[in-house]
Amino acid sequence: MLLLRATAPVLETHAYVLAAEEGGTAVVVDPGAGAAAAVTDLLARHSLRLGAVVITHGHADHVWDAAALAAGAPVYIATRDAYRLEDPAGALGPLGEYFTQLAPTPWERPATAQPFPASWLTGGGGEAVPGVVLRAVPAPGHTEGSTLLLARGVVESDGVLPAHAEPDGEGMHLVALCGDVFFAGSIGRTDLPGGDADEMAATLRTLTRALPPHTVLLPGHGPATVLADELATNPFVREALGTR
Repeated sequence: MLLLRATAPVLETHAYVLAAEEGGTAVVVDPGAGAAAAVTDLLARHSLRLGAVVITHGHADHVWDAAALAAGAPVYIATRDAYRLEDPAGALGPLGEYFTQLAPTPWERPATAQPFPASWLTGGGGEAVPGVVLRAVPAPGHTEGSTLLLARGVVESDGVLPAHAEPDGEGMHLVALCGDVFFAGSIGRTDLPGGDADEMAATLRTLTRALPPHTVLLPGHGPATVLADELATNPFVREALGTR
């Protein structure tokens, strides 16, 4: 599985590109404000065709260039966050005006926005594009519809994975595109509209118990990390687990 990353100039939000192989069809996760040009360049350099855009949560810095990239491709988002696509900056509350001043283009709602397919939400997940299977795991707290996207494969990452990330016994990595749920050494804030500290704590407890320690966490901002590292050193995760 090919795993690439581009970083939007506004708030340095990461957009991730996944494809089964060079020359294949790609899914783009969280194209933030100003990311379209860099993502388009990545697609071209690896001879990839865009098959779908997927959003981990509806904050403006994760969705802003979805329409610019998608054209006629589907844009998937959790049902609980779909309302944010009407006015993602406005849904940020007082920060919305600040964000629109930073954004290089006006907001355009993607015409092809739709809920995650039901197959993504159960069992081993469903195919997002040929050769890329995603399992969508609800992870509320940062927003109502925040979602982790799990993918597993033999990863060619061009430096995206942490150097010490270990594959499983079959030589595959389990990666979690986690939006603003986990960060290296921190977690997503819960004080914006739709955030909930109690839900975030419950999400952290559920995910850290369900996912194996070798899971690679690919956050929306900052460096990638490994779940085992966050269990050992992340004070917010440790507080949620009662292991301070």
